[in-house]
Amino acid sequence: MARLRRAGGALFSEGLLPEGATGTRSHPVFRMAVRLIRRPLLPAVRLWRRNIQLRVVAATLMMSLCVVVLLGIVVTGQVRNGLREAKEQAAQSQAAGGFAFAQQVADASSGRGFSEGGSDPADGPVDQSAGPWLNSLAEQLSSGGQGVFSVVVLNSDPDDSPPSLDQGTRPLGPRASDDVDPVRTIPAELRSTLDKKDGAYQQFALVHRPGGATEPGLIIGKRVSDLNGNPYQLYYVFPFAQEQETLNLVKGTLITAGVFVVALLGAIAWLVVRQVVTPVRMAAGISERLAAGRLRERMKVAGEDDIARLGESFNKMAQNLYRKIHQLEELSRMQRRFVSDVSHELRTPLTTVRMAADVIHAAKDDFDPVTARSAELLLGQLDRFESLLGELLEISRFDAGAAALEAGPVDLRDVVYRVVDGCAPLAERTGSLVRVQGDEQPVMVEADGRRVERVLRNLLDNAIEHGEGRDVVIRLAAGGGAAAVAVRDYGIGLKPSEVNRVFSRFWRADPARARTTGGTGLGLAIALEDARLHGGWLQAWGEPGGGSQFRLTLPRTAGDPLSGSPIPLEPADSRRRRGAEGVLPPRTGVSANGQGGRGEETEDES
Repeated sequence: MARLRRAGGALFSEGLLPEGATGTRSHPVFRMAVRLIRRPLLPAVRLWRRNIQLRVVAATLMMSLCVVVLLGIVVTGQVRNGLREAKEQAAQSQAAGGFAFAQQVADASSGRGFSEGGSDPADGPVDQSAGPWLNSLAEQLSSGGQGVFSVVVLNSDPDDSPPSLDQGTRPLGPRASDDVDPVRTIPAELRSTLDKKDGAYQQFALVHRPGGATEPGLIIGKRVSDLNGNPYQLYYVFPFAQEQETLNLVKGTLITAGVFVVALLGAIAWLVVRQVVTPVRMAAGISERLAAGRLRERMKVAGEDDIARLGESFNKMAQNLYRKIHQLEELSRMQRRFVSDVSHELRTPLTTVRMAADVIHAAKDDFDPVTARSAELLLGQLDRFESLLGELLEISRFDAGAAALEAGPVDLRDVVYRVVDGCAPLAERTGSLVRVQGDEQPVMVEADGRRVERVLRNLLDNAIEHGEGRDVVIRLAAGGGAAAVAVRDYGIGLKPSEVNRVFSRFWRADPARARTTGGTGLGLAIALEDARLHGGWLQAWGEPGGGSQFRLTLPRTAGDPLSGSPIPLEPADSRRRRGAEGVLPPRTGVSANGQGGRGEETEDES
């Protein structure tokens, strides 16, 4: 189950599965589909994140487009409302005049004849026929409105019509001027309203043409009486063709102007942003070259504006950095030269003093107790002095870049066994038990065995010295192109602020604490340089009172980059993972020579 949880966590970290997804979603087809979807989007997302000019121009275009669209909607609405109000007022005036004229002609023609061939309702013969009269009336009413309005005459509902002495004179059917379909154009609601109520009424509706074409329009109708006194419905139909053409022209003008405005604003934004972004990009490029060591790079300054002042300030900063770095390099070179020269020069007198100290120490039995003790102290401090000189010389080689790596096939198990055997006397004095885990299979790497052994010896010495007499566990693991060795102790531990400082030269967590091995304070600094020389990692973890763990990770093939370590930096028995305070593992395992023991499973950590 632990492996399944770790595998699921890896998929979650890669973004292939959403949190809480079931195992069926981890099908290879699903993962392939996700990759196929993400792959073409990655270049665009990367360009969007890195190009501030693109983001500013895109934001300007989007905001300009929103403003233009909003302005177009407002202007179009105002123009539409204005055209409709003007059309409605003109239509009402025209319809009112037509209704009055129709009633006036009917009143003048009542009681007189009107022949079918007559052209003037007032001059008709005695034949009281309403059909020809209505046809002539419709022609007269629509004669002045070609293309502006049409006239429609419809029968009134017989149930609501007043009684007539001559029912044969009732209108025979709908009549309309121009090419308007009177039956489909006049809404039934409006016809019903005119039959029930007096006065003029209007309604917006679609105007139907005989060919099936439609267009919006305004219909105004009123019930009037013909020359015989019979009611009929007279309608004025005002199509919005001209207004629609005007509105389309306004829309086209707004769209064209909007496109030009948005494009112009985008071009302006691009030019303005370019003037600001170009110096910033130049400064970024020069900063990268400065970081790469080309300290003489400078920005080109033109003008006296803010960008020019920025360039001048940048150049002054670069000049000051160059001067300071040059001074520090000279000082560091002098210090390294001094350390190297002093270390070399001290070797000759140290050799002489060593010989004299050996002679004195050999004859200490003939001295009084105080002098004999002084001889022992002298020999011990000479050993520490020689170790310090050797480490100073090694540090000077790293500082001068003269350290060379002699890589070859190395089994880390053999190195660990040699280190454990060498530290056995110290482990016996402190009462610590050294256990080795993960040594069932060979752990092969291409490395400098001497340097790796020096690193592990420093780590194990520190673990035994600070382990408070508790067990020290050494773990080995390999996987993913890397091999790792972790040294775990359960002593005083490290504070979070001390984890990064522990590799500093001459640094000690507790300067007042007595040292068992009499170290110089350069061991971990040299170990870190040895790890870097291999292209590997040397990392530390610790918790106060819960011990510490140092992890050395090396590439299995020399020169390969590392992407992870087969051993987690924080051990599985840390307080945070155990969820309990002060619980230490039992003192069980193998002897200090590291033979035997069964290693536990490791997990990848990138």
